[in-house]
Amino acid sequence: MSPYQVAQAAQIACLLEVSAPKPGNVSRYADFEDASLEDFLLSAIAIGPAVEMTATASVGQAVLRAVEDTRSLVNTNTNLGIVLLLVPLAKAYHQAGQDLREKLRSVLGALTVEDARLVYTAIRTARPGGLGKVGNEDISQEPTIPLQQAMALARERDAIAREYCTGYAITFEIGLPALMAARRSGVGLPDAIVQTFLTLLAQVPDTLIQRKRGAEIAQWVSEQAQRVLELGGVTTEAGRKAICQMDRDLRDPQHTLNPGTTADLTAATIFLALLMEGFAFLYR
Repeated sequence: MSPYQVAQAAQIACLLEVSAPKPGNVSRYADFEDASLEDFLLSAIAIGPAVEMTATASVGQAVLRAVEDTRSLVNTNTNLGIVLLLVPLAKAYHQAGQDLREKLRSVLGALTVEDARLVYTAIRTARPGGLGKVGNEDISQEPTIPLQQAMALARERDAIAREYCTGYAITFEIGLPALMAARRSGVGLPDAIVQTFLTLLAQVPDTLIQRKRGAEIAQWVSEQAQRVLELGGVTTEAGRKAICQMDRDLRDPQHTLNPGTTADLTAATIFLALLMEGFAFLYR
């Protein structure tokens, strides 16, 4: 893929992720009071130029550009986690070599203090909820260590930070196999995305929920996802009914049960599939 096509793939991944009716998230069937489907669609378009520039720009430069371009179109944080996941993948794709995950590990290992500074600026610009405060390398401060090391400090409370430290273990080892298995079994793309989301959530408690409501509630939500999968998920009538009930259960007025980090990991999984298989993946 050319840099332009990689940018298209990132936009497509975001559009497909938000359009799929994932429980507890904004989708074509449900908005939040402070974030609509249109906000996410605009955000998907906004990241294109930043992802295209990963062929030559640093990770930090591209992340900040994506967040600034998004904030010029929407007034709420819609895609910070997605941007943090997609930009290193795009950067890795453009590196020399064959194995994408090995290239990704190299990109992550080469991140600098300047990357951290730019990403911290991007985080402050996006103003995500639920971050809280930490003693060392808090985003309100200027970083003193490279970005991957800063992410390592947050890995226990943030699954996206954990991805930076593990070569995207969740995306490569849980998300991608689930998505490919669903597609190989003949499940349509929107349903395959929902099934992937449920699989990720069942195995990895959502750290956005964990930060807002605590580990016990996050684990309870994961158990609901596992129960839905045991009923067949999107592939059975019982599973579909359970998805609808789960969606109702997760829609509290303050969105504290929104599995937003899992949605970000789902977008990264779709982008990874597109990078590895090209646009033909859309028509499997």
